[in-house]
Amino acid sequence: MQDETTDAATPENPARFCTNCGARLVAGAAFCQQCGRPVAGQPAPVQPTPTGAGAAPSTGSIDTAATGAPPVAGYPVTFEAEYPERLGRLSTFFRFFLFIPIAIFLALVGGQALSYSDVGEGTSTTLGAGGGIVLAIWAAVLVRQYIPHWLFDFQVALIRFQARAYGYLALLTDRFPPFEGEYPVSFDVRYPDKLNRWKVAIWKIITSIPHIIILAFLYMAVFFVVVIAWFAILFTGRYPRGLHTFVAGVFRWSLRVQAYFLSLTDEYPPFSLD
Repeated sequence: MQDETTDAATPENPARFCTNCGARLVAGAAFCQQCGRPVAGQPAPVQPTPTGAGAAPSTGSIDTAATGAPPVAGYPVTFEAEYPERLGRLSTFFRFFLFIPIAIFLALVGGQALSYSDVGEGTSTTLGAGGGIVLAIWAAVLVRQYIPHWLFDFQVALIRFQARAYGYLALLTDRFPPFEGEYPVSFDVRYPDKLNRWKVAIWKIITSIPHIIILAFLYMAVFFVVVIAWFAILFTGRYPRGLHTFVAGVFRWSLRVQAYFLSLTDEYPPFSLD
């Protein structure tokens, strides 16, 4: 009876939920009893959606500390970019050069294209590390209809760093993108308990084509918007809020399509910047 009283929600002791797995936290606990994640200092309730009888939903690693808000309900892929009140003129001016080491790192860990060479009578085929992970994910879905948590978390973490890197290049933030920890640009995917093997690869390529066509035009617009924002920051130290919202919206749309294509989710992405 004493334990039930301790866990009961009261005005002085509001109910709290783990931001990683959605499980209800025991009052005064320093770690979540379900997944072991440290409990944040402020309450961050997340409404769990049951996936089975009495089971709490399983999620991927969540990077919401940068925005200070729990994942929004709805589409399982989220992207947020905090609006910066001021941006440094000097780092903005040299942003392309500052991005070079990041580009080299991304080329090393995120290459997703096949390359083929023919020298004399010998041939060689190589596959980027990112491409190998994608093939492993597709194979897992085809055989078992789910992605191992460690494989899912790796792919999400890789895309998260790519989102941080290109957000930095697009001037959405002044902070050099770290490998881990809090950052003004955040990305996350809710872990899917089951995926449809018949939607892997070919089906998702076909259904992604309308998005790809629209995004091609949107990214052309993003290029000109970032150039305009570059001059605006140099003269005023500010990124026009409307332009910042547009660029972040295009990134959000693109990342949703990417996650769908890679089979991190089966939910068809909306045609929306929001």
